[in-house]
Amino acid sequence: MFEGLMSKMESAFRIFKSKGKLTPADIKAGMREIRLALLEADVNYKVVREFVNRVSERAVGAEVLENINPGHQVVKIVDEELTKIMGEQQEKLITASNPPTIIMMVGLNGAGKTVHSGKIALKLMRDNNKRPLLVACDVYRPAAVKQLEIVGEKAGVPVFKLEGSSDPVDIARKGVEHARKNGYDTVFLDTAGRMQIDEMLMDEVKEIKDAVNPHEILLVIDAMIGQESVNVAETFNNLLDITGVVLTKLDGDTRGGAALSVRFVTGKPIKYVGTGEKLDTLDEFHPNRMASRILGMGDILTMVEKAQQAIDDKKAEELEKKFREQSFTLEDYLDQFEQMKKMGSMEQILEMLPGVKPGAMKDFKIDEKQMPRLEAIIKSMTKQERDKPDIINASRKRRIAAGSGNSVEEVNKLLKNFEQTKQLMKQFMGGGKRKGKFGRKMMGLPF
Repeated sequence: MFEGLMSKMESAFRIFKSKGKLTPADIKAGMREIRLALLEADVNYKVVREFVNRVSERAVGAEVLENINPGHQVVKIVDEELTKIMGEQQEKLITASNPPTIIMMVGLNGAGKTVHSGKIALKLMRDNNKRPLLVACDVYRPAAVKQLEIVGEKAGVPVFKLEGSSDPVDIARKGVEHARKNGYDTVFLDTAGRMQIDEMLMDEVKEIKDAVNPHEILLVIDAMIGQESVNVAETFNNLLDITGVVLTKLDGDTRGGAALSVRFVTGKPIKYVGTGEKLDTLDEFHPNRMASRILGMGDILTMVEKAQQAIDDKKAEELEKKFREQSFTLEDYLDQFEQMKKMGSMEQILEMLPGVKPGAMKDFKIDEKQMPRLEAIIKSMTKQERDKPDIINASRKRRIAAGSGNSVEEVNKLLKNFEQTKQLMKQFMGGGKRKGKFGRKMMGLPF
């Protein structure tokens, strides 16, 4: 994501960083590049104008022109202003003091409301111990109810539907009543997708709002539509007074316009971003972290959070002890594959590292399909071989390769990677000094 925007920003920053002292003319030239970068990223022109004015005003001041490192100071200003444009700080979901919390999902056809109802419900269930309910309010799209049921089944979240009813308002009302009677603390109303010009459907969604008085009205927007997202957001906000936005497909070839435009134009926060097709590919939106990623500064905090959620503390402590005692085995290595898969796509994780630019991983493809093959190799070994890989000779390698459906070369490669991981972790331990909770969490992950 933001691949084009990032590369254009980098070009602009070279103007600032190439000189020991900046003149107003240098700043003007650099800001021209930034303006073009934002416009090409499909950011709304009003947002671009405001952003460029803010940065220019600060950049021509004494804090930059008299700074010993003016180029870095300009980057700092751009980072701060990008964060402000997107909302400055993360905003959590509103929760009802008297459950259930009612969350109404709205948006255009195909934006991803149904799937993201399930994604948010799953996240609340896992992270906040909530008991959510999905309510099928889309009575128009063929198989819409069935799709929600499939999503609910995968997420482990029950679905309320009203057989034979074609009244979304009545379904929403009775769904909330069902939740209240049966102890569900969060209700997601999956409404039908609509176009802004469809007055009948827009009036209908307003009737649902008036009937159940939701605590949250989340507008689901496809990040791929760029500047058009502003028109969508304005229309829905004017009608419903939305409380927040969910951006989907942020893992795709999006130019960034939606993320940089919606908050500024509507005044409503982006609360979640969808980063993949699976139900666990959903992140809370942090403006400061997103700005850092756009500017190539990485997103270590999100990576730490993913590691903390995926890797068990007790296992991390046990693993640390094994590294200290030099007793790390192939059994432990196999366990690290399982832990790593919980963190999501390796390409997405590596792009969170500082200095790794969006799109840089295109030339460094990590074959996620290789994981099952590596697991098969280890599982084809005896317990003695997993504990003491030094005993694996040529004949054992041939047996392991045949048993796992791989070549001897693949077996050799895994054993070599295992030894390299042991050496890397030995260095990482720094002679026995602790590296903190994050260090223990990340140890042994075969990046």
